[in-house]
Amino acid sequence: MYAVRLGADGSPRHLHWGPTLDAADLAALPDATSPADSSFEADAAPDELAPQTGARFGPAGLQVRFADGTRGAQWHFDGHHVEGGELRLRLADRHYPLAAELCYRVRPDSDVIERWTELTHTGTTDSGPITVDRLDSASWTAPSLPDHRLSHLIGGWNSEFQLHRDRLPVAETVLTSRRGVTSHHANPWLALDDGTAGEEDGEVWSTALAWSGSWRITVHREPVGRTTWTGGFGHEGVGWTLGPGDTLRTPVFAGLYTDGGFGAASRAWHSYLRAHVLPSPERDRPVLYNSWEATGFGIDHPGQLHLARLAARLGAELFVVDDGWFGARTSDRAGLGDWTPRPSAFPDGLRPLADEVHRLGMDFGLWVEPEMVNRDSDLYRAHPDWVVHTPTRDATELRNQLMLNFGRPEVEAWALRTLDRLVRDHAVDWLKWDANRVVTEAGWPGHPDPDRLWIDHTRAVYRIMDRLRADHPGLRIEACAGGGGRVDLGILARTDQAWTSDNTDPVDRIGIQHGFSQLFPAQAMAAWVTDSPNVTTGRATPLRFRFHVAMAGALGLGGDLTHWSEEELDEAAELVARYKEIRPLVQHGRQHRLSGPGGVTGVHYASEDGAEHAVLAWRPTTRFGHPPTALALPALDPAARYLDLDTGTPHSGAALVRQGIDLALPAGDYASRLIRLRRTA
Repeated sequence: MYAVRLGADGSPRHLHWGPTLDAADLAALPDATSPADSSFEADAAPDELAPQTGARFGPAGLQVRFADGTRGAQWHFDGHHVEGGELRLRLADRHYPLAAELCYRVRPDSDVIERWTELTHTGTTDSGPITVDRLDSASWTAPSLPDHRLSHLIGGWNSEFQLHRDRLPVAETVLTSRRGVTSHHANPWLALDDGTAGEEDGEVWSTALAWSGSWRITVHREPVGRTTWTGGFGHEGVGWTLGPGDTLRTPVFAGLYTDGGFGAASRAWHSYLRAHVLPSPERDRPVLYNSWEATGFGIDHPGQLHLARLAARLGAELFVVDDGWFGARTSDRAGLGDWTPRPSAFPDGLRPLADEVHRLGMDFGLWVEPEMVNRDSDLYRAHPDWVVHTPTRDATELRNQLMLNFGRPEVEAWALRTLDRLVRDHAVDWLKWDANRVVTEAGWPGHPDPDRLWIDHTRAVYRIMDRLRADHPGLRIEACAGGGGRVDLGILARTDQAWTSDNTDPVDRIGIQHGFSQLFPAQAMAAWVTDSPNVTTGRATPLRFRFHVAMAGALGLGGDLTHWSEEELDEAAELVARYKEIRPLVQHGRQHRLSGPGGVTGVHYASEDGAEHAVLAWRPTTRFGHPPTALALPALDPAARYLDLDTGTPHSGAALVRQGIDLALPAGDYASRLIRLRRTA
């Protein structure tokens, strides 16, 4: 339940977020709308979206400047509107032509609350412009707790989605990306608990922002015990100008409460994403093969065709040609922007390769990076003004490339036209959309409101993806940004899955995938089996272990198959077939994260009716003196009985829940096992 009251000043104030209460319980809650007892304290009730006026001393979610220099809004309540599952609270400034709607949406199949804000200039040209320095989507408030612990995701390139949990300090804690993309280093998701919640029990409050550009979330724990957080899109130190009649709408900032621990919170998020965020969630994500690690930039038609035949032999359902197929692209120093097949590599174009891939029974995919350009490209030579730049500053090149300004209508139109032609002419079924740099020297010469770049570029990326999918109903898109640098609810609303990390080392991937699963479901998590030793870490691991880690998501293959032995190719084909058997559970079932003694971890996927189960367990290292351990499966029904489909062994549900299942892992490091169970009674 989520409940709001109106404060004495007309502002919506938070009342309750947590277990369902009846009318009497709600009426008995303390009147948090009364003024503070001391002139040195903030207003007693937390705002649903705090302006920078009144006795408010925490982070302001709304910061505005009017034409006469006045800052901050002072509201009066202007009514509300309810339609279906959507509530809108209407506010109007008492003096200036500014109106806001605080929007709430709930779904009948989910405990997730979607919130956003719409801000409108209601005046005439005589009113002058209104500058918006900050407009958050929503503010959230947790109840008073004995203590507060913050869970969030940190990391970097090749080490994304590292789950970090620590006691929340009595201070303001800022989670942010100032990079113009979601970023590898932080993610706009968090969870709050009192420090005692576990995987399967305890109260958890969790929120996630649906935005793929710069963002900021500020968590404020006050000395008196109250904790609030406010968050939204936008880059620091920039403003958005509203003219008469203009409206600025924020992205959704979604939240949920559960008393079932972090696991229940994740499963609630997964269900919400499948039902209301991911496109075509009912479609299986295909087993793909990607050619990058096999060829790098040394790409040509014969080599790709040979890899395609090997991939088909292994059971791949999608063949993706990665970087190097276009323009003058023989290294990362040239070619970006020139999206036509490189004649020396594909003298007859890409269509013959696409046709052969289709004949082999696979879909055909291409890597693209449409937001970027090399100086050494025909596009840059024709349109140097299209890049994001400030004329009086040197342009920083990252990965030898610059960024195109998709906020410019002509650049957006070029990108859509180019990608549309690419998909049509080459029978493309899948685009891997990459973005290998962040925003620097952000400028828009000649534009009266250049700060719009930070929001307009991301919105244009969304529009292009949406239009491509509408015009090509069978097209699928994979989100990528140098690995997991742009993964959030906003980008996943128009992509089928995300490239989780450029790091495919299976040991590192266990931790990366654990963090990813806090918010995102397995069907959105691209996970590859690549060569050993791993190109990133140099670690050598068995093929079986690499597969069992990657089978926990949307399975892909990315190694140089031309160097795999016949035995490895046969084993890989067998493991791909095994994955396809459990894919309905992995991609559409309920996920439970597992941990046991001796460094054993795993994931358990259960069908919605609880009849079918798949468990993937891993032990990266062996510790001397530690005997093999059983792994408890708390998601099972203690009153039921289960059959191991591979060994034929019957099991009591009570025993599997309390004592666990004997994993029978092979000896040594990098041990793993897949277990399939079926309820029999």
